[in-house]
Amino acid sequence: MKRILYTLFIYVACVSCITEDYSVSSLPTATFEALWRTLDERYCFFDYKELNWESVHQEYAAQVSDTMSREALFDVLSRMTYTLRDGHVNLISSMNVSRYGAWYDDYPMNYSDSLLHQTLGRAEDYRQAGIMQYRVLQPDSVGYVRVESLSAVPSIQSLGDMLVHLSQCQALILDLRSNGGGMLTAAERIASSFVRERTLVGYMQHKRGPGHSDFSPAEPIYLDPSSGVRWLRPVVILTNRRTYSAANALVVYLQPQPHVIVVGDRTGGGSGLPFTTTLPNGWGIRFSASPMLTPAMEHTEFGIEPDVHCDISTADYSRSVDTILECARDLIREALEAAKKEK
Repeated sequence: MKRILYTLFIYVACVSCITEDYSVSSLPTATFEALWRTLDERYCFFDYKELNWESVHQEYAAQVSDTMSREALFDVLSRMTYTLRDGHVNLISSMNVSRYGAWYDDYPMNYSDSLLHQTLGRAEDYRQAGIMQYRVLQPDSVGYVRVESLSAVPSIQSLGDMLVHLSQCQALILDLRSNGGGMLTAAERIASSFVRERTLVGYMQHKRGPGHSDFSPAEPIYLDPSSGVRWLRPVVILTNRRTYSAANALVVYLQPQPHVIVVGDRTGGGSGLPFTTTLPNGWGIRFSASPMLTPAMEHTEFGIEPDVHCDISTADYSRSVDTILECARDLIREALEAAKKEK
């Protein structure tokens, strides 16, 4: 009995005092150096953000030791990545994924599921085709299209069916608020339904060396008109700080079009094409590696200003008024009335 109790005591003691086992290549200091060096050689916005990456190394290296726990190491490395001010940068482990959220957490939401439900109505009141939900808003007969993400590429047929259904409308509202992005090809497919001719919509570069300025020549990005149904009547795009990544690119593609206006808050940005690799300890790191630029060779990493800025106030939320949507409808109404007078 004593031997059994002694064995049990040793087992419990071992379980309650779990230790960290590291191979040499995955020691906290080695992992820190690998992460810092990977970002140093491949991250694409150091010069644009005027960030002294060497001083970041000095600050955070002092916080890392080979005796620290995985949780403590994850915390230090996450805080180091936050200095990049980039929502595309994530440290990925089995216990957590780091997320830099100041680009939206520090600003008004300007959107809610309750307001969306009020706009779309009941399930039978609107149509849904993949990533798109749409209906005709009354009494002004304005087309409303909600694109909640760009996680899939809509077919030319589904886009055409949607635009034919909305063809009774003189204008369309494209709601991209809180669209966190997804596939650039999805943004391109949607944008192609709103352009008249082949259009230069931006440029892309790629890192070609370890230096912070080692980029390939800028490659032009062209957008061709859809082979299906196209919409060349007025379009109002709704944005907020959570309009990000590929959704940010969709705004870049369409804002210059003469029949498009952007209403709401500045977008969240995220103009770098992300890349993912693995650190020596098995954690993943995702970061922006290829910058996208506007036709004027400008960055939109920190977002795009709307043509008309508008916020939803606390009072409007309490009254269930979507101020940004109503602002868009007012602009459409004024534009249509002005067009009638010109005739």
